[in-house]
Amino acid sequence: MNPVAEMILAGPRGRRFCLEIAKDLDSDISTAVFQLSHGVEVVSGSSGVRLIPTTEGGTDPFPVSSLEQLSAAVVSVDLADLDTGRIQAALERSVDSARYWQEPDGADVVAGHPIIGAALSRLAEHLASSSIMAWFAEPRRTEQWAIDWRSANAWAPLPKDPQQTLRQWAADVRTEEERAARERPRDPHADWTGTWWSIPLGLIKTVGRLPAELSLVEDGFGWQQATAIPVRGRGRTFEVRSEEDWILLCRSFPLEVTASRRHDWFRATGRDGRWVIPDWERVASEWDAVHLTPLCYLSSATRALQVDTETASVIAGWDPGSTIWLTAVACEGDGPRQDWHLDSNSDTWILTP
Repeated sequence: MNPVAEMILAGPRGRRFCLEIAKDLDSDISTAVFQLSHGVEVVSGSSGVRLIPTTEGGTDPFPVSSLEQLSAAVVSVDLADLDTGRIQAALERSVDSARYWQEPDGADVVAGHPIIGAALSRLAEHLASSSIMAWFAEPRRTEQWAIDWRSANAWAPLPKDPQQTLRQWAADVRTEEERAARERPRDPHADWTGTWWSIPLGLIKTVGRLPAELSLVEDGFGWQQATAIPVRGRGRTFEVRSEEDWILLCRSFPLEVTASRRHDWFRATGRDGRWVIPDWERVASEWDAVHLTPLCYLSSATRALQVDTETASVIAGWDPGSTIWLTAVACEGDGPRQDWHLDSNSDTWILTP
């Protein structure tokens, strides 16, 4: 299989991305996925998330459709109408359905079943060889925009003093971890939640493509307005192109977050064990910015990435294609700010003249 196709199918977000494309191309597939998604329960355990058929009202767990029937439909789906718009829409739906604080939804579980994963390989191969997806693996673009989810009338400056922000972030993470170790139950099934993201908040975060990346937001709040602020930055950018890149950050700059992430990440991944994330304050001693490619996001987000024999990590809360700036090398550019609004009829972002 094409290495890019393998990456796409390696991760929950990539499989969901492919399944969303198939749904968009064939309404029968969409119907079957809907029915199967409501015919399963999500169970977290040491072996991960698995399908459990429900038998309400009959002996057939899938009275309307079946995994085999869905698989056959996915394998034979007509790809002639696949275009940029459909790829963008499918990526948006995959990002929007990412959940790190609870179990995967039904469609994620269906997409993760081995039968469906195998059926999606033809679609993934097609995507991997298509120029439409070329930008998914691109490094950080020179042109960057910070997004303020308010109108241009509510002017606000970009965040300042990243060194202090990271110092406070690192202190807060360690404090929460110590408190969680004392106060939270060790049973991963316990009904407990806390901080689930793996990147620091309060730094300059930028995107390189407008308006496409305005809709690629994890755990968004349904914003209708956005101000795009031009940003110029220089320095050393660490590219997270694959899970190996993320693992390298975790091995080089480990910060333990087992107690504080245990319950949320167990529900999301099914793994019970020690967790680490990069210590971003220490990362900043060697790198000025870190960029997550959309391809790496598809392959690696919302799953446990094994760092060493004892620890694993999760890429959580990081929007695909975005860059976080760790040092004071980024500032507002000379160009004008742009005011965007979401058109409720077309569900597309429109640049305000």
